[in-house]
Amino acid sequence: MEEPREPYSPTNLRPVEPVPMVTMKTFLGVISLFVIAQLVGTVFYILHLHMKLDKMGSEMTLHEDFMFLKRVQNCRKPQEDDTTFLDCAKISDTFRDLLDLPKKVPDQRKPAMQTGDKKPSASIHLAGMNTRSKVLQWKNAVYAPKDDVFSNLDGKIKIGKGGRYYIYSQVAFCSKPELRAPFNVYVYLNLPSESDQLLLKGVGTYSSSEDLCGLQSIYVGRAVELQLGHTVFVNVTDYSRVNYDHGNTYFGIIQLS
Repeated sequence: MEEPREPYSPTNLRPVEPVPMVTMKTFLGVISLFVIAQLVGTVFYILHLHMKLDKMGSEMTLHEDFMFLKRVQNCRKPQEDDTTFLDCAKISDTFRDLLDLPKKVPDQRKPAMQTGDKKPSASIHLAGMNTRSKVLQWKNAVYAPKDDVFSNLDGKIKIGKGGRYYIYSQVAFCSKPELRAPFNVYVYLNLPSESDQLLLKGVGTYSSSEDLCGLQSIYVGRAVELQLGHTVFVNVTDYSRVNYDHGNTYFGIIQLS
């Protein structure tokens, strides 16, 4: 006799046991490691392939160079049957061009060497010196250039080398109210057998300032062609009004070419 079965009821179903979370995490970890290993292996394979291609390219280049040199050597031998297929004339011309390549390439160092060998332009800068002379006198200024091309002879700067020069001068002077006459500055070129030639002229006016010395200044400058032995000097209308404080009165020449 069969045992009687229990009637179907939802309460009679047995609960399904859940899959453990540890097993799921382990599975995902294995998949992740597999993917990472695949990526790393792919990267290393690409690097290895790239290095192998570079090595093959270098070997091919060396092989081509070796074959070219062997062809040159064969062309230098007496003509035989095995050299009839070689274009010896073309190979010889190519080899000769390679030998002459360093001569054809311009030396990039020459312009720099020529620039370095070129002597820099000469120059001189002098400061005013207080003397009772209508021709202003000069002395060496602090940290100022004074090349051997120039010489100072009683306020007259002698040129030791012909060329193109830039001459400049500044004269500071007192402009008192009672002195209505203008104050002029002249730069002359003294020639051995001719009269002095006026190169520059600066004109100043009197000042209405009530100070004992209304200080003003005149600056002149220009380029000029000078020859060996020429002398240049500065003249003023009234030397007693010149101010010789530091930086106020000066004279200079710069060689341009």
